[in-house]
Amino acid sequence: MTTSIQGAASQRHKAAPAVLVLEDGRIFRGRAYGALGVTFGEAVFSTGMTGYQETLTDPSYHRQVVVMTAPHIGNTGVNDEDPESKRIWVSGYVVRDPARVPSNWRARRSLDEELAQQGVVGISGVDTRALTRHLRERGAMRVGIFSGNALPDEGTMLSEVRQAPEMKGANLSAEVATKEPYVVPAIGEKKFTVAAVDLGIKGMTPHRMAERGIEVHVLPATASVEDVYAANPDGVFFSNGPGDPATADHPVSVMQAVLERGTPLFGICFGNQILGRALGFGTYKLKYGHRGINQPVQDRTTGKVEVTAHNHGFAVDAPLDKVSETPYGRAEVSHVCLNDNVVEGLQLLDRPAFSVQYHPEAAAGPHDAAYLFDRFVSLMEGQRA
Repeated sequence: MTTSIQGAASQRHKAAPAVLVLEDGRIFRGRAYGALGVTFGEAVFSTGMTGYQETLTDPSYHRQVVVMTAPHIGNTGVNDEDPESKRIWVSGYVVRDPARVPSNWRARRSLDEELAQQGVVGISGVDTRALTRHLRERGAMRVGIFSGNALPDEGTMLSEVRQAPEMKGANLSAEVATKEPYVVPAIGEKKFTVAAVDLGIKGMTPHRMAERGIEVHVLPATASVEDVYAANPDGVFFSNGPGDPATADHPVSVMQAVLERGTPLFGICFGNQILGRALGFGTYKLKYGHRGINQPVQDRTTGKVEVTAHNHGFAVDAPLDKVSETPYGRAEVSHVCLNDNVVEGLQLLDRPAFSVQYHPEAAAGPHDAAYLFDRFVSLMEGQRA
């Protein structure tokens, strides 16, 4: 019965046309993949060759249409162990050659089925290499995917795409964060308590801390300073998340209060941009961003080069060549992307605080940057001593 249902869905989508329309007027035609319908978002590309399930469920992709540069997607189907959150967050999904039949011992259903079940509109049969080259040249932009047998004319579709909201100026973290606090217990002996401000946190992040004996109190994006310190934390963490950091005034003010108290602080991705703003640096939108699990970053404190997982379209504007004076002491750029010299990490020299722009929890890999959680533990140990 399951096989016949999957086959019927596959045949239906093979017959259903789909169109991808970029805001600059470029059009790609293909076949429906996932749910039939219409969706809008910011067109971005991810260079990961694996880990599509973690990508789909990463809250940082909220309101983005993700183009997969790897040509064959869906080989391992979908399981119930790998999601980074309780739902798919991407607005749309673009693949070249979807797997006809998933093959993995953990698979419970096909990727096509999962997308359809969660109402995610996608498109397949697209020349994703040409689309990626276009986005690299023109930059990330608004896009629409239209699928089904009754498609509007090209002019109507383009008009609808251009009416969709832009990512610049979007305040999205509260839309993806938890509404109620919850606790992730330490694995084994409890050594520390951390208050984690959820701006779009991935499930693997508190797990990585729990592995190190940390009890993690995950708080909503709207949490106040009083909420943070009600957990009596040894350290405070600010997570990844979607949207424009220039709109995140509340998290910035909470982080500044944490810096004033001198509590050990760690931020990743959006949290890195929040730290940048809290220290007085600006932020800006990258042309097409960094997304994927193969980005080279140098830890300037050790000279070591890491292969890292990224998902960001904004960056911190901080000087690479000098130590900066801030209201909280001296700060410097600790990590830099070797592809384009984008700031990938910050650290304070006079207070226990640091951040990175990428994802050290790195499900589905790589794990080069897992040491950063140990660095956070060391800060809390030093403060306790």
